[in-house]
Amino acid sequence: MIIIGIDPGSTRIGFGLLKTNGRNLVHLKSGLLDIPKGTKSLRLLFLGKGLEKIIAKFKPDRAGLEKLFFVKNKKTALEVAEARGVIINTLIKRGVKLFEFAPSEVKLAVTGNGNADKQAVAKMVSLILCLSHKPKIDDVSDALAIAITASQHKVLK
Repeated sequence: MIIIGIDPGSTRIGFGLLKTNGRNLVHLKSGLLDIPKGTKSLRLLFLGKGLEKIIAKFKPDRAGLEKLFFVKNKKTALEVAEARGVIINTLIKRGVKLFEFAPSEVKLAVTGNGNADKQAVAKMVSLILCLSHKPKIDDVSDALAIAITASQHKVLK
């Protein structure tokens, strides 16, 4: 099974792709979606197109997406919500099973502590995936953590 984890943002979208063979998780690819500067509409268009390319290439079976959590800046919250809308639409349109997680759920699944900091998450991601180094960008380590969490989620029928 191939799993994509997505950390939505207003300007940077992290993604992480994993393959699971039973109990083992293998890191396939991770990074930031390349979204050029421009109008909000143009950024959302590029987000959808970039995600479409990743889905077409890797054909994930399931996706993990971070839920929107309370933020102080309403403008940023609206922009992240719009990005999440594009992401959800793209995943559903392509038939990818979607699971959504609160940040505390992801931290708990990866570190055992729902209040862990970003450094602890990055460290555990690198240990779980046997990476030679911790991801340097928080959005990428968060996306991989979300993918790890989605890999552990049982499908209820």
